[in-house]
Amino acid sequence: MDYSAPTILATVALGLMAVLSLGVIYLTAYEWRERRRQKRDSL
Repeated sequence: MDYSAPTILATVALGLMAVLSLGVIYLTAYEWRERRRQKRDSL
């Protein structure tokens, strides 16, 4: 199979965007969970 440079770059860019998006979602969920836990423990 012969892939052109733009195809490879687009695939790599999409992969990086997916990884970064998942990382942001994970960190947001983690922070939210921690805040809920701290609020619950302080009661």
